[in-house]
Amino acid sequence: MEKVAMSDADYGHLARAMRKVEFFAPLNVGELEQIVKYIMLCRYKPGETVFHQGEPGDAFYIVYDGAVSVRLKRYIFLSKTVARLGPGDFFGEMALLSRDPRNASVVCEEATRLFVLLSADFSFMLKKNPAFAEEMKKLAERRKFMSRQQSK
Repeated sequence: MEKVAMSDADYGHLARAMRKVEFFAPLNVGELEQIVKYIMLCRYKPGETVFHQGEPGDAFYIVYDGAVSVRLKRYIFLSKTVARLGPGDFFGEMALLSRDPRNASVVCEEATRLFVLLSADFSFMLKKNPAFAEEMKKLAERRKFMSRQQSK
């Protein structure tokens, strides 16, 4: 992973992408601007692992360009690709609210750039906005309930 400088066009793309993320929908423009300053743009090489299943969740990602595969480890040496994500898709949002272990590994299928928001920076934002923090807590509970229902 290599952190790269962001241009005005990159920030514009990020702002449009964030509007599509359920977590950020309740935010007003000023709140979004506060979060955007913490988001990094990172470049990954083909085959590079973004994170491994079982690692603590520590960041949220939006695919700027390229593609990643989401892989579930079935046995010690076997894994199964369960999703392929491309531009505008996002993953790892639960890491913004908890440091629970990752449910899957994410690997870059090609040269990929990802917007990255570290959970520590997001937590700082939540402390500054208790109403937003409460909304995030409710959303997280709904998503956990839905994921438990899907796994049954």
